[in-house]
Amino acid sequence: MAEALRLVLLVALAAAALTTGALILAWWMEPMRRMKRALFKSLNSPPEAEAYSPAEGRAAGLDFDGAQVSVLWNRGGSGLVYDFHEIEGGEIIVDGHVVARVRRGETRKSLDILAPDAEQVTLRLLFGDARHPEFELALWDATLPVQTSSPGEALRLGRRWLSHLEALLKG
Repeated sequence: MAEALRLVLLVALAAAALTTGALILAWWMEPMRRMKRALFKSLNSPPEAEAYSPAEGRAAGLDFDGAQVSVLWNRGGSGLVYDFHEIEGGEIIVDGHVVARVRRGETRKSLDILAPDAEQVTLRLLFGDARHPEFELALWDATLPVQTSSPGEALRLGRRWLSHLEALLKG
């Protein structure tokens, strides 16, 4: 009888340990957490500005001290790191239309619209790289779960990114 009880307790303990291990692994591999770790690793420091699209598996981050921008795709499995001098500009695209832009050597096209019922808000980063000249990141997509909770919040995040890019391009 004692042997059977000991065996049942041992099996229950093993099942609890296995379940705990699976939960910790699922937490560790959660897409948003994984992309944050990859962004940190690619910049060698926490990003000072960041944007994520977990459903697309894409992320971007700026490191002002290291003078770098990192763009990731494939849930953080692939990506590129650019120096600030390689940045050509950025755009905010709402439902397929460029609504704001900052480019090296051009005047800024300011964001002057509000789109509370936009279906999609995208940040496009432009680089002086022939192989990868642009990187798009959905800040809001009505059909996908994204980082922002509304089109308005997505536009604010995009405007903040354009302000950072404009300061970098002028500096």
